Amino acid sequence: MAEHQDETRAAYDGVVELYASMFAGRLEMQPFSRAMLGTFAELVRATGNLRTADVGCGPGHLTAMLHELELDAFGLDLSPGMVGHARRAHPGLRFDEARMEALPVGDGALGGVLAHYSMIHTPPGELPALLAEQARVLARGGLLLVSFFATDGPEPVRFDHKVTPAYSWPADRFAELLAGAGFTTFARLLHDPASERGFLDAHLLARLGPDPGPDPGRPARRPR
Repeated sequence: MAEHQDETRAAYDGVVELYASMFAGRLEMQPFSRAMLGTFAELVRATGNLRTADVGCGPGHLTAMLHELELDAFGLDLSPGMVGHARRAHPGLRFDEARMEALPVGDGALGGVLAHYSMIHTPPGELPALLAEQARVLARGGLLLVSFFATDGPEPVRFDHKVTPAYSWPADRFAELLAGAGFTTFARLLHDPASERGFLDAHLLARLGPDPGPDPGRPARRPR
């Protein structure tokens, strides 16, 4: 795991300012991503535990958005260059260097984890360890929003990302990995690509633990 992470860190350290200029304001043109982030933040607030990690935070723009959505958000990233940029751009927020398989967070401490295209460079065989670490730091009932490039095929597909090699995933396969880490995926959004690569953009919203079922205080919906 260390070898490909070292390569990924070096690749992102080399494009910090360019990457930030391209993506820090891009969410304004991505209504689906904004909608899922807003839903995620609302559900995290409902847990009563506002502490949320933006894992793979890059230049910190989504950490800032989560903060604006009333979460106690902080950013973690493998790249020291990205962390430095995020600290300069958002001096009132906390950003730290961290590897995704060893997050500097206590067991069950968080109400939410955001992984916005931050696991796309992870080889398929190493992804379960990252998901297990995200489950470790979340409180029971905590929320995970993971976004990635999706493919219609049955297997992950390696492709040449502009920064460093990456993988697209079948959404069902990714949901199975989440289930293996103890998550219940209860919402998913797939939409047409925003890039020339042709992959779908996928967002899976999952809760740590089994589906709690219908709210006993809410009347059952009558069939139409």
